Amino acid sequence: MGEVRWFDNHCHLGEDAPEVIERATDAGVVGMITVGTDLAHSQAAVATAERFAQVWATAGVHPHEARDGMQGIAELLDHPKVVAVGEAGLDFHYDHSPRDQQQEIFRAHIGLANQHDLPLIIHTRLAWEETFAILDAEGTPERTVFHCFTGGPDEATGCLERGAMMSFSGIVTFPKAPEVREAAALCPLERIMVETDSPYLAPVPLRGKTNQPANVALVGEKIAEVLGLPISEVAAATTASAQRFYGVSAQ
Repeated sequence: MGEVRWFDNHCHLGEDAPEVIERATDAGVVGMITVGTDLAHSQAAVATAERFAQVWATAGVHPHEARDGMQGIAELLDHPKVVAVGEAGLDFHYDHSPRDQQQEIFRAHIGLANQHDLPLIIHTRLAWEETFAILDAEGTPERTVFHCFTGGPDEATGCLERGAMMSFSGIVTFPKAPEVREAAALCPLERIMVETDSPYLAPVPLRGKTNQPANVALVGEKIAEVLGLPISEVAAATTASAQRFYGVSAQ
Protein backbone atom coordinates (compact mmCIF):
# COMPACT_ATOMS: atom_id res chain seq x y z
CA MET A 1 0.00 0.00 0.00
CA GLY A 2 1.31 3.44 -0.88
CA GLU A 3 1.33 6.53 1.28
CA VAL A 4 -1.92 7.85 -0.18
CA ARG A 5 -4.87 6.46 1.80
CA TRP A 6 -8.46 6.62 0.58
CA PHE A 7 -11.80 5.94 2.24
CA ASP A 8 -14.78 4.87 0.10
CA ASN A 9 -17.64 6.26 2.15
CA HIS A 10 -20.41 4.73 0.03
CA CYS A 11 -20.40 1.41 -1.78
CA HIS A 12 -22.57 -1.68 -2.07
CA LEU A 13 -20.53 -4.81 -1.45
CA GLY A 14 -21.93 -8.11 -2.71
CA GLU A 15 -21.10 -11.79 -2.67
CA ASP A 16 -17.66 -11.09 -4.16
CA ALA A 17 -16.77 -8.86 -1.20
CA PRO A 18 -13.57 -10.74 -0.23
CA GLU A 19 -11.99 -10.23 -3.65
CA VAL A 20 -13.30 -6.68 -4.00
CA ILE A 21 -12.01 -5.70 -0.56
CA GLU A 22 -8.60 -7.22 -1.27
CA ARG A 23 -8.27 -5.21 -4.47
CA ALA A 24 -9.35 -2.07 -2.64
CA THR A 25 -6.78 -2.62 0.09
CA ASP A 26 -4.07 -3.11 -2.52
CA ALA A 27 -5.14 0.23 -4.06
CA GLY A 28 -4.71 2.11 -0.77
CA VAL A 29 -8.34 2.07 0.39
CA VAL A 30 -8.27 1.81 4.18
CA GLY A 31 -12.00 1.87 4.87
CA MET A 32 -15.35 1.25 3.20
CA ILE A 33 -18.96 1.87 4.15
CA THR A 34 -21.30 -0.71 2.60
CA VAL A 35 -24.74 0.82 2.40
CA GLY A 36 -28.15 -0.77 2.96
CA THR A 37 -31.02 -0.07 0.58
CA ASP A 38 -33.77 -2.22 2.15
CA LEU A 39 -34.02 -4.60 5.10
CA ALA A 40 -32.47 -7.60 3.36
CA HIS A 41 -29.60 -5.59 1.90
CA SER A 42 -29.04 -3.84 5.22
CA GLN A 43 -28.82 -7.20 6.98
CA ALA A 44 -26.38 -8.41 4.33
CA ALA A 45 -24.31 -5.24 4.76
CA VAL A 46 -24.07 -5.89 8.50
CA ALA A 47 -22.97 -9.48 7.86
CA THR A 48 -20.24 -8.26 5.52
CA ALA A 49 -19.06 -5.63 8.00
CA GLU A 50 -18.83 -8.27 10.70
CA ARG A 51 -16.35 -10.21 8.56
CA PHE A 52 -13.95 -7.38 7.69
CA ALA A 53 -12.31 -4.94 10.07
CA GLN A 54 -12.07 -2.20 7.42
CA VAL A 55 -15.77 -2.35 6.50
CA TRP A 56 -18.73 -0.76 8.27
CA ALA A 57 -22.43 -0.92 7.41
CA THR A 58 -25.54 1.23 7.30
CA ALA A 59 -29.22 0.39 7.59
CA GLY A 60 -31.89 2.09 5.55
CA VAL A 61 -34.50 2.02 2.82
CA HIS A 62 -33.75 3.58 -0.56
CA PRO A 63 -36.59 5.74 -1.90
CA HIS A 64 -37.12 3.19 -4.67
CA GLU A 65 -38.11 0.69 -1.96
CA ALA A 66 -40.15 3.07 0.21
CA ARG A 67 -43.40 1.35 -0.82
CA ASP A 68 -42.36 -1.67 1.27
CA GLY A 69 -41.90 0.32 4.48
CA MET A 70 -38.97 0.16 6.86
CA GLN A 71 -39.89 -2.54 9.33
CA GLY A 72 -36.79 -4.01 10.97
CA ILE A 73 -34.43 -1.15 10.14
CA ALA A 74 -34.48 0.43 13.61
CA GLU A 75 -33.47 -2.87 15.21
CA LEU A 76 -30.24 -2.92 13.21
CA LEU A 77 -29.07 0.48 14.43
CA ASP A 78 -27.80 -0.88 17.74
CA HIS A 79 -25.31 -3.17 16.03
CA PRO A 80 -21.73 -1.97 16.75
CA LYS A 81 -20.75 -1.98 13.07
CA VAL A 82 -23.81 -0.02 11.88
CA VAL A 83 -22.58 3.55 11.64
CA ALA A 84 -25.32 5.43 9.79
CA VAL A 85 -28.98 5.57 8.81
CA GLY A 86 -29.74 5.27 5.10
CA GLU A 87 -29.47 5.56 2.31
CA ALA A 88 -32.79 7.36 2.34
CA GLY A 89 -34.38 10.28 0.58
CA LEU A 90 -36.41 11.14 -2.49
CA ASP A 91 -36.11 10.04 -6.09
CA PHE A 92 -38.61 11.75 -8.36
CA HIS A 93 -36.82 10.62 -11.52
CA TYR A 94 -37.93 6.99 -11.47
CA ASP A 95 -40.83 7.20 -8.98
CA HIS A 96 -40.55 3.48 -8.24
CA SER A 97 -42.43 4.26 -5.01
CA PRO A 98 -45.26 6.79 -4.66
CA ARG A 99 -43.95 10.22 -3.71
CA ASP A 100 -46.04 10.47 -0.57
CA GLN A 101 -44.59 7.19 0.67
CA GLN A 102 -41.07 8.31 -0.19
CA GLN A 103 -41.55 11.43 1.87
CA GLU A 104 -43.05 9.53 4.80
CA ILE A 105 -40.17 7.06 4.89
CA PHE A 106 -37.60 9.84 4.51
CA ARG A 107 -39.07 11.61 7.53
CA ALA A 108 -38.85 8.39 9.51
CA HIS A 109 -35.16 8.01 8.65
CA ILE A 110 -34.44 11.55 9.77
CA GLY A 111 -36.18 10.78 13.05
CA LEU A 112 -34.09 7.65 13.57
CA ALA A 113 -30.84 9.48 12.83
CA ASN A 114 -31.69 12.21 15.31
CA GLN A 115 -32.92 9.76 17.92
CA HIS A 116 -29.83 7.54 17.71
CA ASP A 117 -27.34 10.38 17.07
CA LEU A 118 -26.23 8.66 13.87
CA PRO A 119 -25.25 10.12 10.51
CA LEU A 120 -27.90 10.34 7.80
CA ILE A 121 -27.08 9.34 4.22
CA ILE A 122 -29.30 11.10 1.68
CA HIS A 123 -30.14 10.06 -1.86
CA THR A 124 -31.93 12.81 -3.75
CA ARG A 125 -32.73 13.01 -7.45
CA LEU A 126 -34.93 15.64 -9.08
CA ALA A 127 -36.30 16.44 -5.63
CA TRP A 128 -33.99 19.05 -4.16
CA GLU A 129 -36.68 21.50 -3.07
CA GLU A 130 -38.71 18.78 -1.37
CA THR A 131 -35.62 17.25 0.24
CA PHE A 132 -34.54 20.55 1.73
CA ALA A 133 -38.08 21.31 2.93
CA ILE A 134 -38.38 18.00 4.78
CA LEU A 135 -34.94 18.41 6.36
CA ASP A 136 -35.85 21.89 7.53
CA ALA A 137 -39.15 20.69 8.98
CA GLU A 138 -37.79 17.57 10.69
CA GLY A 139 -34.39 18.92 11.75
CA THR A 140 -31.28 18.13 9.73
CA PRO A 141 -29.17 15.63 11.70
CA GLU A 142 -25.86 17.04 12.89
CA ARG A 143 -24.04 14.61 10.62
CA THR A 144 -25.71 14.51 7.21
CA VAL A 145 -24.22 13.67 3.83
CA PHE A 146 -25.66 14.07 0.34
CA HIS A 147 -24.24 11.00 -1.32
CA CYS A 148 -23.47 10.77 -5.04
CA PHE A 149 -24.00 14.52 -5.37
CA THR A 150 -25.59 15.30 -8.74
CA GLY A 151 -26.63 18.93 -8.34
CA GLY A 152 -24.95 22.16 -9.30
CA PRO A 153 -23.74 25.21 -7.37
CA ASP A 154 -27.21 26.20 -6.14
CA GLU A 155 -27.91 22.75 -4.72
CA ALA A 156 -24.43 22.62 -3.21
CA THR A 157 -25.08 25.91 -1.47
CA GLY A 158 -28.29 24.50 -0.04
CA CYS A 159 -26.42 21.48 1.31
CA LEU A 160 -23.66 23.58 2.83
CA GLU A 161 -26.13 26.00 4.41
CA ARG A 162 -27.64 23.05 6.27
CA GLY A 163 -24.26 21.95 7.58
CA ALA A 164 -24.16 18.84 5.41
CA MET A 165 -21.26 17.03 3.83
CA MET A 166 -21.15 16.42 0.09
CA SER A 167 -19.96 13.10 -1.28
CA PHE A 168 -18.80 12.93 -4.86
CA SER A 169 -18.86 9.79 -7.01
CA GLY A 170 -17.55 8.91 -10.46
CA ILE A 171 -20.08 11.33 -11.91
CA VAL A 172 -17.63 14.15 -11.14
CA THR A 173 -15.38 12.66 -13.84
CA PHE A 174 -18.07 12.48 -16.54
CA PRO A 175 -17.59 14.95 -19.40
CA LYS A 176 -21.30 15.81 -19.41
CA ALA A 177 -21.39 16.75 -15.69
CA PRO A 178 -19.76 20.22 -15.58
CA GLU A 179 -22.30 21.41 -13.00
CA VAL A 180 -21.12 18.73 -10.56
CA ARG A 181 -17.53 19.94 -10.94
CA GLU A 182 -18.71 23.54 -10.46
CA ALA A 183 -20.37 22.45 -7.22
CA ALA A 184 -17.22 20.70 -6.05
CA ALA A 185 -15.18 23.82 -6.81
CA LEU A 186 -17.15 25.91 -4.34
CA CYS A 187 -17.18 23.28 -1.60
CA PRO A 188 -14.59 23.58 1.20
CA LEU A 189 -12.30 20.56 1.24
CA GLU A 190 -13.30 19.73 4.82
CA ARG A 191 -16.90 19.27 3.68
CA ILE A 192 -16.08 16.79 0.90
CA MET A 193 -16.02 13.00 0.95
CA VAL A 194 -15.44 10.60 -1.94
CA GLU A 195 -17.25 7.43 -2.91
CA THR A 196 -17.66 4.90 -5.69
CA ASP A 197 -21.32 3.92 -5.20
CA SER A 198 -19.99 0.67 -6.62
CA PRO A 199 -20.86 -1.51 -8.39
CA TYR A 200 -22.44 1.46 -10.21
CA LEU A 201 -21.05 4.62 -11.83
CA ALA A 202 -17.52 3.59 -12.71
CA PRO A 203 -15.44 6.76 -13.20
CA VAL A 204 -13.66 7.80 -16.37
CA PRO A 205 -11.73 6.02 -17.93
CA LEU A 206 -13.57 2.91 -16.69
CA ARG A 207 -17.13 3.83 -17.68
CA GLY A 208 -19.22 0.84 -18.67
CA LYS A 209 -17.29 -1.50 -16.40
CA THR A 210 -18.36 -2.82 -13.02
CA ASN A 211 -17.25 -0.31 -10.42
CA GLN A 212 -15.40 -1.18 -7.21
CA PRO A 213 -13.97 0.63 -4.17
CA ALA A 214 -10.46 0.32 -5.62
CA ASN A 215 -11.50 3.02 -8.09
CA VAL A 216 -12.24 5.66 -5.49
CA ALA A 217 -8.83 7.22 -6.13
CA LEU A 218 -10.01 8.28 -9.60
CA VAL A 219 -12.79 10.29 -7.97
CA GLY A 220 -10.40 11.86 -5.50
CA GLU A 221 -7.94 12.74 -8.23
CA LYS A 222 -10.64 14.61 -10.13
CA ILE A 223 -11.59 16.50 -6.96
CA ALA A 224 -7.94 17.43 -6.52
CA GLU A 225 -7.83 18.70 -10.10
CA VAL A 226 -11.00 20.77 -9.62
CA LEU A 227 -9.76 22.30 -6.36
CA GLY A 228 -6.20 22.78 -7.59
CA LEU A 229 -4.79 20.79 -4.68
CA PRO A 230 -2.28 17.95 -4.39
CA ILE A 231 -3.85 14.49 -4.56
CA SER A 232 -2.22 13.56 -1.28
CA GLU A 233 -3.92 16.48 0.46
CA VAL A 234 -7.35 15.52 -0.86
CA ALA A 235 -6.80 11.89 0.09
CA ALA A 236 -5.75 12.79 3.62
CA ALA A 237 -8.59 15.27 4.14
CA THR A 238 -11.39 13.12 2.73
CA THR A 239 -10.20 10.04 4.61
CA ALA A 240 -10.04 11.98 7.87
CA SER A 241 -13.48 13.47 7.22
CA ALA A 242 -15.03 10.06 6.57
CA GLN A 243 -13.59 8.60 9.76
CA ARG A 244 -14.78 11.59 11.76
CA PHE A 245 -18.21 11.64 10.13
CA TYR A 246 -18.90 7.94 10.75
CA GLY A 247 -17.05 7.74 14.05
CA VAL A 248 -14.71 4.97 12.88
CA SER A 249 -10.99 4.41 12.88
CA ALA A 250 -9.28 2.85 9.87
CA GLN A 251 -5.76 1.50 10.09
